[in-house]
This record gives sequence, structure tokens and C-alpha cells, in this order.
Amino acid sequence: MDRPERPQLSSLSDLRFGAVATETIEDTLLHLAQQNEQAVQEAAGRMGSFRETRIVEFVFLLSEQWRLEKSVSYQAVEILERFMVKQAENICRQATIQLRGKTEPQKWRALKEQLFNKFILRLVSCVQLASKLSFHYKIISNITVLNFLRALGYLHTKEELLESELDVLKSLNFQINLPTPLAYVEMLLEVLGYNGCLVPATQLHATCLILLDLVYLLHEPVYESLLRASIENSTPSQLQGEKFVSVKEDFMLLAVGIIAASAFIQNHECWSQVMGHLQSITGIALESIAEFSYAILTHSVGASTPGQQQPVPPHLVARPPRAAASSNP
Repeated sequence: MDRPERPQLSSLSDLRFGAVATETIEDTLLHLAQQNEQAVQEAAGRMGSFRETRIVEFVFLLSEQWRLEKSVSYQAVEILERFMVKQAENICRQATIQLRGKTEPQKWRALKEQLFNKFILRLVSCVQLASKLSFHYKIISNITVLNFLRALGYLHTKEELLESELDVLKSLNFQINLPTPLAYVEMLLEVLGYNGCLVPATQLHATCLILLDLVYLLHEPVYESLLRASIENSTPSQLQGEKFVSVKEDFMLLAVGIIAASAFIQNHECWSQVMGHLQSITGIALESIAEFSYAILTHSVGASTPGQQQPVPPHLVARPPRAAASSNP
């Protein structure tokens, strides 16, 4: 029996770099940098807790089944992440209030149970909302969503589906057009093209997408490796882990790490040149870029890392941002 044909995602062959005016690129890059700085400063608590492998894989596979472009899947993960963090904070807040009042913890337990029971519905709502942000490509209809949920054994009405979307929107104050690492990657590739990068932007882009998927799917292992390397200790303390949350929310750092790793895979002889371009564009230390690219390569291609394939200048011996990982005040 023949297997059903796998859905084909949008082709990358139509992607063009170098078609945007330099003034527009400069303005957009500045805007992204400001957004990133704000996100890093506000990073705290449980942020990043819901980029768990099984959740991300579910979103990616669902987006592929519905033939959505890659940007939608990343956007959906970020919407779901922020929504779940808000819900978790609300449950903790209710629990704290009831414990102080020495009352029965019925309300927060009910909230927790409701969140658990409706998790798949909320996840699908986040994917559907993300598709609506990319309306120029494809919007997922309510019928498609309901049929999918029904196939999993979840029976919902159109009204419940709309209420679920509204719950997500209200929880996030209708701010769901969130930045994703892909936006940073593509903007930096645009700048690299203008700066005379030896590796073609379109060639790098294809590898960047694969590595970005990998970092999302192996989010915790990749960042654990980065944390251990930054503090030169295999057993980070809880405080060091908490301070490292800001690094996990630094999409500019993630983007330069992804591009540097992609450049090494595509043409390791040009790796140092790409690293230099990324440092001059973003102001991120070469050591930080090298360390992140090393962590990504270690989890993707194992031994094929910059340190083992070519001599690395002393100033590129990897050490990421210590300020975020240090336990000192």
C-alpha cells in the first residue's frame, strides 16, 4: 500500500536577498535590536519553560501538516510560551493568596486542572492565531482545526474554539505579533549580503532553518551546554540558572550563533570572516558568537566543530556573556 504523500511546505527558491533598500534594513535592524534589548531586560522567572521538546515537535509537525510556512511555526511556539507563562504565574498567584488566607486551595487547583485539560486546544489556537498573522500565506479555518481536534478525540464546538482564541489574546493583551529568532536571522543575512559575505545568503538561509529547528527542539540541552561552558562548571547553581534566563531570551545572540554555525557547515574556511561581520553588525563579542556556534554544532554534527576542524585564533576561544551567568551581584 502506498504511503500518503507528505505535505510540501513553501519553497525557499523564491526567497530573495539584496532587494531591500539599505535605509529600510538599517531601520529594521535597529528596531529588532531595541526589541531584543527590552526582551532581555524583562526576562525572568519561568520564561522559556514551555519550549519543551515534545511541545515544539507537536507544533512543528502540525504546522507541516497544515502546510504553513516556517515563520508561523516559530510564532506559534512563542505565542504558546508566553501564554503558558502567564497562566502559570496566575496559578501561583492564586495559590499564594489562598495559602496566606489559610483557605482551601480550590481556585488555583481548578485553574491548574482547566489548563491541563485544555492544553491541546490552547496549543492549536496558538497555531491558528499565528497563521492569521501570516494572512498573506494561509489561514487555518475553524473547520480544519475542529476536524483535527476531533481526530485526536477532543470534541469542541466553534464557539469553544473562538473562546479559546480570545482567552489567548486577552491573556497576552492582544500582543501576539511577537518577534521570533527567524526575523533576526533573516535580517542579519540581508546585512551580510550587503557587506560582501563570501557565503551566499540563500545558501546560509537553508542551513539556518535546519539549525533553528534543532535549537528549538533541543532548547534545554543546547542552553545547558552554553551555561556550563560560560561558568566553567558542570553543575550550575540554581541562582546561576535563573540569571541565565536572559540569555535564553536573547534572540540576537541566538541568530548570530545560528548563522555562524551555518557558515561553518557550508564553508568552514569562511567561518572567521562571517564571525567578524556578525560581530561588527551586532556588537556581540566574538567569544560569545563562537561559544554559541560551538554549542549548536556540538548538538547537530557532533565532532565537526570549529575547534576541531581549523585553528581558532586566541581571541575566538569561546566564552559567552559571563554577566548573565555569574552568581556575583
